[in-house]
Amino acid sequence: MRIGELSQRTNTSRRLLRYYEEQGLIVAERSPNGYRAYDERFVDRVLQIRGLLDAGLPTRIIKQILPCLDKPRVIHFPDATPEMIATLEAELEQMNRRIECLARNRDAVAEYLEAVRIHPGTRAYDAEPTDETVAPTA
Repeated sequence: MRIGELSQRTNTSRRLLRYYEEQGLIVAERSPNGYRAYDERFVDRVLQIRGLLDAGLPTRIIKQILPCLDKPRVIHFPDATPEMIATLEAELEQMNRRIECLARNRDAVAEYLEAVRIHPGTRAYDAEPTDETVAPTA
């Protein structure tokens, strides 16, 4: 597929796709007229890259862990230094903290929606404050 189709299917700008290619995260074949041609597997790859970037990982680390995401999984890290392992451990910890925060926020939104569905005419700030909430001040 050409870059425009990959862009549409992944909701990723062409500019970003070219950047991913420059960083060695994806590889395009070139047709005789110079157009980029991407294999179907790059749809999932680009979505994985975007997810990892959203999680806060830099492209230099993403490039090293992408082989772990391929199937069949062939993991070979000849340059896995103690510093790289420490960096990945720190990134993993940050991801876990973000996941915990997202889970708390998800639960709060779900609780709010449940309350709104049960009492649709009641505004959230009309509710009695509990130990976990603070009543707004005027």
